[in-house]
Amino acid sequence: MNISLEGKTAVVCGSTQGIGLAIAKAFALAGAQCILLARNEDTLKEAIALLEPGEKAHEYRVVDFTDTNAVKETITEIAQNFTVHILVNNTGGPAPGPITAASADAFANAFSQHIINYQQLAQAVLPGMKDAGYGRIINIVSTSVKIPIANLGVSNTIRAATAGWSKTLANEVGGWGVTVNNILPGFTKTKRLESLISNNAAKQGVSEEELSAKMQQQIPAKRFGEPEEIAAVAAFLASPAASYVNGVNLPVDGGNTGAF
Repeated sequence: MNISLEGKTAVVCGSTQGIGLAIAKAFALAGAQCILLARNEDTLKEAIALLEPGEKAHEYRVVDFTDTNAVKETITEIAQNFTVHILVNNTGGPAPGPITAASADAFANAFSQHIINYQQLAQAVLPGMKDAGYGRIINIVSTSVKIPIANLGVSNTIRAATAGWSKTLANEVGGWGVTVNNILPGFTKTKRLESLISNNAAKQGVSEEELSAKMQQQIPAKRFGEPEEIAAVAAFLASPAASYVNGVNLPVDGGNTGAF
């Protein structure tokens, strides 16, 4: 089974912490050249230093995903100078809250930061993938694609839209040797999870430790996931071994999602 990424170039969004950083580290370990995208140059430099050196030097670009024009300019420059074989779309989720209280601006901003940016990123790198006869677009989404999560009204909506966009794209580009898949992380040890626990604990009037323990007991695996466990799945989907996996929503959640 060929899971090597040698000779491949990967663009990894949101790659200075959590799942994004873990994916970049896994790709580099498998031999890929990584181009990291995030908004803070200091943390980008720190992330680059953590990657396994490869045949080609890893690079980074500073870009804020709230600025769709900047994202387009950045990925256009990258596509002009590199053949991008792997694209990982990974953007922080919208703020928590019930959908009944969500503003129109909250939906519009989330749509821009996710769907518009993902579309621009994909459009820029797809010609190179087609020419290379090899492409992997991996979207880090959420298990809310299958079952909405309480108090994440805007996020649930945007994640579902991402799944629809992804499946449509997968159908269009599958004949080029390009696959498009979604990873649906469950509760994973990231700053996002810490924020959700803190927010919900305050609302429920319990300690964060108590809520965390309760949440973990409700997961069949009885624990939260590690970012590296999500990254391992991403590394497989990015590899030649996953060439016939296309258009899927793959939960990586310890069995927590109550759906097939």
